[in-house]
Amino acid sequence: MAISKDRKVELVTQYVEQLRQSKGIILADYRGMTVSDISGLRNSLRSVGCRFWVVKNRLLKLALNEVGLSLPNDWLDGPTVVGFCQDVPRAAKMLTEAKKELEVLRIKGGLVGAAAVSAEQVDAIANLPPLEVVLSQALGTINAPASRMVGVVASGIRQVLNVLQAYVDKLEKSGAVPGGEQAAVPA
Repeated sequence: MAISKDRKVELVTQYVEQLRQSKGIILADYRGMTVSDISGLRNSLRSVGCRFWVVKNRLLKLALNEVGLSLPNDWLDGPTVVGFCQDVPRAAKMLTEAKKELEVLRIKGGLVGAAAVSAEQVDAIANLPPLEVVLSQALGTINAPASRMVGVVASGIRQVLNVLQAYVDKLEKSGAVPGGEQAAVPA
């Protein structure tokens, strides 16, 4: 079915808008998927801020050119569905998991920022730990030297206190403490 020129212009405008708003895109071949498969995947991706659209390859190419991006030409062959993603790692993870269930879904590649990433790289992105985990690991790495320094200083203070307590104990045994009072150094 032919699309009017006005509708084509409207679609290119929508693609351009989505490309500008997205942090990345993931392209897939949906050949063999049912409408319910695509709808289910679209709904699950929406929860991670990803819009999943069946696109016209030629119109997507025009939109990519308009925003100054490019993809390998073979990625824009055949039926294409594009995930316009705000959180690329989570969307990649969901698509990779969906690929296991829907054996006909084939990831072609994508863009992260302005960099083209292959299907294998999309799989690698999917296997990255969540951002919260990476941030906590980085914070732990930054915090570790300070924690070790506190431990070293505290152990030095404990050693000095132990020496003082031993000296007090020695004085008590020898009876050298004036007035027979017991002197103790807090531990």
